[in-house]
Amino acid sequence: MRFTPESGRHATQRDPGAYPLTLYFDGACPICNGEMRNLMLRNTADLLRFVDISEPGFAAFPAGTDIAALMGTLHGVRADGRLSTGSEVLRLAYRGVQLDGLVRFTELPGLRWLFDHAYPLVARHRYLVPKPLARLVLETALRRAAERRAGASACHAGACSIASEHAASTRPDGPANEASAALATSAAPASADRPAGVAS
Repeated sequence: MRFTPESGRHATQRDPGAYPLTLYFDGACPICNGEMRNLMLRNTADLLRFVDISEPGFAAFPAGTDIAALMGTLHGVRADGRLSTGSEVLRLAYRGVQLDGLVRFTELPGLRWLFDHAYPLVARHRYLVPKPLARLVLETALRRAAERRAGASACHAGACSIASEHAASTRPDGPANEASAALATSAAPASADRPAGVAS
């Protein structure tokens, strides 16, 4: 099954209060880190912001949360200030990077229940997944697919040069997005396991 991207404008029309959506993720976790890299590569509409809570000195907790809560599950703060967690915020993130087809797939009868109940288990035991496996699946195969998609989007309608520069700004090794610009002064990733240009 192919999950064809739809426009970022479509995502904001469906849920105008959700974007830009700020994601608070554990950058020290190979699975989380790999998934955020893939989202960054697809973030050509600038609807997502990324905050790495594993960075030393992190203290920018969303209202009503603490480090234990943020480490327990993925959190996202919507543009309207509402807090989303777990599979709900993942669906918002996928819509923000134009993967409505994937969202619809996870909402099919039976699959939604499975997805919603499996996510907490994966989050709780995420460090048990071997790093080589996480990198193989998330940082190699899926990242290459995201890079191909980002490249195709950048060259749509003959606007390669401008769009490519824009797409580069959302890559893990490029300048941070507007909400994360303070971290863009770091030219190299903090470690091999987390993306560069991510807010802390």
